[in-house]
Amino acid sequence: MTTPDQDGELHAKVEKQVRRMQQAERDRPSLLAQSVFMGTLAILFVLPVVVGAYVGNWLDDMAEGYSFRWTIGLLFAGLVVGVINVYMYVRERD
Repeated sequence: MTTPDQDGELHAKVEKQVRRMQQAERDRPSLLAQSVFMGTLAILFVLPVVVGAYVGNWLDDMAEGYSFRWTIGLLFAGLVVGVINVYMYVRERD
């Protein structure tokens, strides 16, 4: 047998769980919101890589002879900047 106090505690716990589940259902992001988030991450990562490769290629074209030092160097620099961008954005969102 349960006492009225135990029934009241159980009822309060169940109500709390129901409220939490309802809140989680309301706060769930939509497909559009998730798509925008992923698109933003892609831009934050890809843009520095592409800009680094483009500027590096431009600098290598200005040098005499065949060279790709600037392209490779700035490509990796863009990669590092892109990873840092994504990390900071995701950390800010949480």
